[in-house]
Amino acid sequence: MKARILTTTSIAVAAIAPFMQSAYADETVTIGHVAPLTGAIAHLGKDNENGARLAVEEINAKGLVIAGQKVSLRLDAQDDAADPKTATQVAQKLVDDKVVAVVGHLNSGTSIPASRIYSEAGITQISPSSTNPVFTQQGFKTTFRVVATDAQQGPALATYAVKQLKIKSVAIVDDSTAYGQGLANEFEKTVKSLGINVTSRNATNDKAVDFRAILTKIKGENPDAIMYSGEDATGGPFSKQAAQLGLRSKILAGDGVCSDKLPDLAGTGAERVVCSQPGTAPEKMPGGSAFKAKYQKRFGQGMEIYAPFTYDAVYIVVDAMRRANSTDASKILSAMPTTDFQGVTGETTFDPKGDLKHGVISIYSYKGGKKSFIDEVKM
Repeated sequence: MKARILTTTSIAVAAIAPFMQSAYADETVTIGHVAPLTGAIAHLGKDNENGARLAVEEINAKGLVIAGQKVSLRLDAQDDAADPKTATQVAQKLVDDKVVAVVGHLNSGTSIPASRIYSEAGITQISPSSTNPVFTQQGFKTTFRVVATDAQQGPALATYAVKQLKIKSVAIVDDSTAYGQGLANEFEKTVKSLGINVTSRNATNDKAVDFRAILTKIKGENPDAIMYSGEDATGGPFSKQAAQLGLRSKILAGDGVCSDKLPDLAGTGAERVVCSQPGTAPEKMPGGSAFKAKYQKRFGQGMEIYAPFTYDAVYIVVDAMRRANSTDASKILSAMPTTDFQGVTGETTFDPKGDLKHGVISIYSYKGGKKSFIDEVKM
């Protein structure tokens, strides 16, 4: 009887062994993603998340093996609502969730406070869209970004406006966020160095809807251009109201305003906007056209701005895993500084601070309700 029981048990173990092996064959590795998924710029946040999700799905479909172990990626997508306090709470949640790296956050105002939490945990943070120079100037070894900084974007936009648009005077308005103030500061320094008259420096906020008081004041100054530093949710109404008040000034703006949605928000006011965007234009990216087609097929809509950068950021994390031959967060981090990755957006290599070694700024305008690439500035 005893022998029969052993035989039955052996048969049972043998029968389930393949299923046991299958159950333990894959190691699940979690990568975090953070962006505003609610609020006025949720469309930009969802676009970033979509880019990261597309990369995760592709990598899983192709199959990923690290150190002889099959690895399945999981995206832990979180909403920081573009709020600094929420961002730190979300960052701590991702640390507690034991992510191996984080792609995010979207905004400089959320990336900067969250970066300390990732640094203390020793987790790689790659922002696809935070441009304030402070982000990588804090001395953290965990912070990286795959776009040019405002120290490059501000001067590029300013130089283009002076040399190509021939402006002689400009009023500056920022939305009082870390991003808005930082970009406006860099722009202001450059235009002043080029001898341009700054007629006034003004502040609003990222929840504002009525800009008529500021615009009426600026109309009296009659500048050749107004530089608005903020996001499209406010930059659109700002441009629309400027047109309604009959201002003749060109509207200059950075990447936060430079979205495909701007014509919907600004109406015909978008026609006077010239904006900059860190990174190569999608149509000039090595894999830009193919990426746009894949994105459209997967999500049933066109991309906004930074989806190609979140897509590349996920691949850069996986590239670090492969080079480290490990899914351990500390070993991934150790491999990050020596990144040399050729992706959709081009080549990514980092300087000692975690910034791109070679930044590119693209310049756009709007015609007939469509965003159009007009120039590229290499920094």
